[in-house]
Amino acid sequence: MSKPIFSTGLRWLWLVVAVLIIDLGSKALILQHFQLGETLSLFPSLNLHYARNYGAAFSFLADKGGWQRWFFAGIAIGICVVLAVMMYRAKASQKLNNIAYALIIGGALGNLFDRLWHGFVVDMIDFYVGDWHFATFNLADTAICVGAALIVLEGFIPSADKKQPDRA
Repeated sequence: MSKPIFSTGLRWLWLVVAVLIIDLGSKALILQHFQLGETLSLFPSLNLHYARNYGAAFSFLADKGGWQRWFFAGIAIGICVVLAVMMYRAKASQKLNNIAYALIIGGALGNLFDRLWHGFVVDMIDFYVGDWHFATFNLADTAICVGAALIVLEGFIPSADKKQPDRA
């Protein structure tokens, strides 16, 4: 028996669409207005810097000849399917988990689009302190990290189901 979509976590799929629009829009702006390697200083410690990532986080496996494009695409698809099933099985009222899953799916789909369309992921956020620069990343990566952090946070918050009533 199927349940109404809006009673499940899939009610939060609008957030996936929002993440995709923001991520792909920011990447389109970078591709239209920046040359590869070009940097624009926004604030102290924050630049826009157009970089291409042929690997995964921190350019992991970036120099491995191209097979990693399909490997990471497969992982992204698998994660999106698993999280969408988890959202379907969850109640819409389980906001924190569903928001986390939607952020991760949106970010994964944004980077998946880049991998399949361009053959690389467009990165543009360069955070630095002094001469030390963190790995360049994008808004999809940010959504994935925030989603993962929310999942960890949810693990520390007692759920209403686990609370036992006080009996005196």
